[in-house]
Amino acid sequence: MALSGLCLVHCVATAVLLALVASAGGVLGQPIIHEVGLVLAMILGAVALGRGFVEHRYPLPLMVGIAGLTTMAIALTMREGGFEPLLTILGVATLALGHRLNQLAVA
Repeated sequence: MALSGLCLVHCVATAVLLALVASAGGVLGQPIIHEVGLVLAMILGAVALGRGFVEHRYPLPLMVGIAGLTTMAIALTMREGGFEPLLTILGVATLALGHRLNQLAVA
């Protein structure tokens, strides 16, 4: 969940920094940073969701998390710009919700 949050912060911060400081966009806006970070977040998210499902057998967090991972995967297939940042943020937020539901399943 923390990685999803960091990804969300990265996406929002990049958009803000690009608007405010063009030179910051040269580093943070590199497609490879986005692609590698998103792939790592997806791998870790999938592992965590799988572990949560095995432990709790509660399917809702898994289904919500899969929706988030799918949205993130779709964003990876898109060109930078356009709807790609929106889909990335939506996917990350949905994955984070799945992780939160997993946490609540423990209680």
